[in-house]
Amino acid sequence: MNTALPLMESPARSFALPESAREGLAATPFGLYVHVPFCATRCGYCDFNTYTSDELGPGANRTEYAGTAIAEVRRAAEALGPDLPTVSTVFVGGGTPTLLPADDLAAVLAAVRSLFPVDDDVEVTTEANPESVSPASLARLREAGFTRISLGMQSAAEHVLAVLDRRHTPGRAVEAALEARAAGFEHLNLDLIYGAPGETDADWAASLDAVLASPVDHVSAYALIVEDGTRLARRISRGELPMPDDDVLADRYEVADTTLRKAGFDWYEVSNWATGDAARCRHNELYWANANWWGVGPGAHSHVGGLRWWNVKHPAAYADRLTAGVSPAQDAELLTDADRAMETIMLGLRLREGLPLSALSATGRLRADDAVGNGLLDATAREDGRAVLTDRGRLLADAVIRDLTD
Repeated sequence: MNTALPLMESPARSFALPESAREGLAATPFGLYVHVPFCATRCGYCDFNTYTSDELGPGANRTEYAGTAIAEVRRAAEALGPDLPTVSTVFVGGGTPTLLPADDLAAVLAAVRSLFPVDDDVEVTTEANPESVSPASLARLREAGFTRISLGMQSAAEHVLAVLDRRHTPGRAVEAALEARAAGFEHLNLDLIYGAPGETDADWAASLDAVLASPVDHVSAYALIVEDGTRLARRISRGELPMPDDDVLADRYEVADTTLRKAGFDWYEVSNWATGDAARCRHNELYWANANWWGVGPGAHSHVGGLRWWNVKHPAAYADRLTAGVSPAQDAELLTDADRAMETIMLGLRLREGLPLSALSATGRLRADDAVGNGLLDATAREDGRAVLTDRGRLLADAVIRDLTD
């Protein structure tokens, strides 16, 4: 069981890392995640901690947000000091980070560089919606030190975008990718979602063709998940739209994998493909390796040395706490050895390299043998002492993980 640590009392008190979480801090890869909680509109499938209104109270609107985020970056440096870890990755996500002016995002990155030691080859990513960037804003971001951009394309079919409540036109994502390449971004990702109600085989093939016609070196493709409380879930419950079909989702995944492989993309995580090691998202690999990261922003999660904590979700409450000089953290949990072992399996098995069989329990190793016999784990890797998903195993990754960890 996780041990809850009550970080915030009434009145709030400052947050300090326990000494146990500092062990190995300097030697463990470290990244910063910056959450920007604003969106122009809420997509029907989205349940992220995002907001569409600027009127969220002092410090919580777009105009003042960069300064608020920088205040938490400063708190992070103070909490992690005096032996600060070196930042190897920065990821600005959302929401739609590029609803903020490029100068604001540049200011946040400049603050990171002024407060932390930063790797010479640091990876700096921002997410963006295609309609929220321009050649000028992309050039400014590249000039500021952003090295990678991830564009939310989702689909090349207009009616699918409409079902998902996306605002951009079908061709805009590819145009934005071309603009990013012209601005000097070497590493570009397009996000796709498959299995939306009304999507046909031809729609999915056209989306993949559009991706491959763009200058990206990384593709993420996710099955549509219907989250409770979303507009999409309500429409499905009312019978306006059908629920995504599991067999269709599996077919879509296989088509994506075959198409991307032929074009020179290899999978390195179940939902992610890249043209080579340099094109992988190093920030996400940091998550999957259970390394250390500090999450800045309302609702952002952090993990350092087995301590996980998360901030208050509402931007106004987040800003109020920072203005008052106290931690925005809402709560935390100290992971037990069993928790960390479980997460190692859950995350590691999704990677192309898999994980050592020694990470499994005795029961898990026996079940791994059964999985090899059922064609879900690779037999050659098993002989080398590793659990690695086969192509069929990737389709059933969640079930395989459950079986090996139960």
